[in-house]
Amino acid sequence: MMIVANAPVSYGVFELTIGEPGLPGPDAIAEAVASAGYAGIDLGPLGFLGRGPELTDRLARHGLALAGGYVALRFPDPGHLAEDLALLDRTLDEFEEVARTEPPALPRPTLADAGSPERQANPGRGKDLPEIGLDEAGWRRFADGVARAAERCRERGFEPTFHHHACTYVEAPHEIERFLELTDVGLCLDSGHLLIGGGDPVQALADWGERIDHLQIKDARTSVLRAILEERAGMRAVWKRGAFCELGTGDLDVEGFFGGIRRLAYDGWLVVEEDRILSSPDDFAHAVQAQARNRQFLRRWRW
Repeated sequence: MMIVANAPVSYGVFELTIGEPGLPGPDAIAEAVASAGYAGIDLGPLGFLGRGPELTDRLARHGLALAGGYVALRFPDPGHLAEDLALLDRTLDEFEEVARTEPPALPRPTLADAGSPERQANPGRGKDLPEIGLDEAGWRRFADGVARAAERCRERGFEPTFHHHACTYVEAPHEIERFLELTDVGLCLDSGHLLIGGGDPVQALADWGERIDHLQIKDARTSVLRAILEERAGMRAVWKRGAFCELGTGDLDVEGFFGGIRRLAYDGWLVVEEDRILSSPDDFAHAVQAQARNRQFLRRWRW
């Protein structure tokens, strides 16, 4: 059974923006997600939707399940990994609270690499700048870190998934291949971030289908991405300039991608994301309308 969810990042709330003025509150976002017809929501920044009973009560009031939660860890850096694993533990605490409510599917701990200043300054350049990637010793530390995080999740009854992400050490297709070679954790395929990384989302479904156990779908305008890369404007510009866009309005081969999902007979969460940074008071209203249209778009495919 595929379950369609949305995420706070589609409404301007994620780790980079949390605490900034003018952001919508958790109930406003939960209400928008539920009203658009999504069955679930991603956790967003830890604590944004609440902690413990506050979180479960908010989900219940809006009739939403919890799809998962994104946790970035400094996998190649053992000196900081222990600190990051503590954040993972706190996230798993919330998952355990939610799991007691017998949701339609368990939330997925969505692990990601935290990247580096060099990677953050060069989104999409991992494919052609080997000097900002990991060397063999770095990959060994990375794999050890992923194994430690995965063990933490599994000990508490949750199967993790791994999110390749722009500006991290797992961005380009060859880096995703290396991750798959070195670990036993499933892949969260994100169509928009794969476009940034220089990959083909349709081909990815064919090549990595056996390891894909979580899906995040977003469309993207490659012309905007190219301009940002040429200017070396950094990852914040990707979010701020609207490189991610409504489904069917960008350069994602939607028909090919959705057809690939059907051929996989995928069973799990499908999280719609349209990452954005709010720039004006009207932007939240526009985001609400856009996510309602995204949900309608998926219904054309009977999802």
